[in-house]
Amino acid sequence: MPACAPEAAGAPDTVLIERFEGGPFVQNTYLVWCEESRTAVIVDPGAGAGEALARISDEELDVQAILLTHAHLDHVDGLPLVHAALPEIPIWLHSADQGLYDAAPMQAEAFGMPVPDLPPVTDRFEAGTQVSFGGSLVFDVRYAPGHVPGHVILVAFDAGAALVGDVVFQGNIGRTDLPGGDLATLMRSIRDQVLTLPDNMVLHSGHGPETTVQRERVGNPFLNGSYSRFA
Repeated sequence: MPACAPEAAGAPDTVLIERFEGGPFVQNTYLVWCEESRTAVIVDPGAGAGEALARISDEELDVQAILLTHAHLDHVDGLPLVHAALPEIPIWLHSADQGLYDAAPMQAEAFGMPVPDLPPVTDRFEAGTQVSFGGSLVFDVRYAPGHVPGHVILVAFDAGAALVGDVVFQGNIGRTDLPGGDLATLMRSIRDQVLTLPDNMVLHSGHGPETTVQRERVGNPFLNGSYSRFA
């Protein structure tokens, strides 16, 4: 089992990363928590946010933060529900995605979806820094634009896992045809911020099943040279 960062003394705790899939975009909401300390964070609360909240209640978890890899509608449309249940919990986002976050009503209208009433962002991710919650959940922040201007990847080295949002998927990469997207920038982000991770690092994407760095390096046609346009 993977492990959280250790406390000041003693052995590392076991970390669990649970996925709650839902909605018309089949988006993944993640609950990351330490089995021993009960510390938790919610990552990208989308349509599966209600299930995540039920799990939090069942396990009596201490939620420390809501972490947004980026601000596309499907990754934040469950945020009002989470904020209503946990109103004091800080919300983290990279500043380059604030404009997209503020445009959530326009995103919703474009897809014919209910307009979410998003709470204010309280904290900002900065590239190259580390964020820690409850002393047992630690993430390195990697800036990975291209899908959107303010995308970040959250790497939990002690758990051997990374939450990569919509940068890369099993056998695919994030789309770049939406406002703020850029293919060349995305490919550079993948090369610099994903493929430099250990081959056995588990990648938890915003859509679809988990994968690994090695699997994508070898088998992803956008990354292995099968399509010379993208390599």
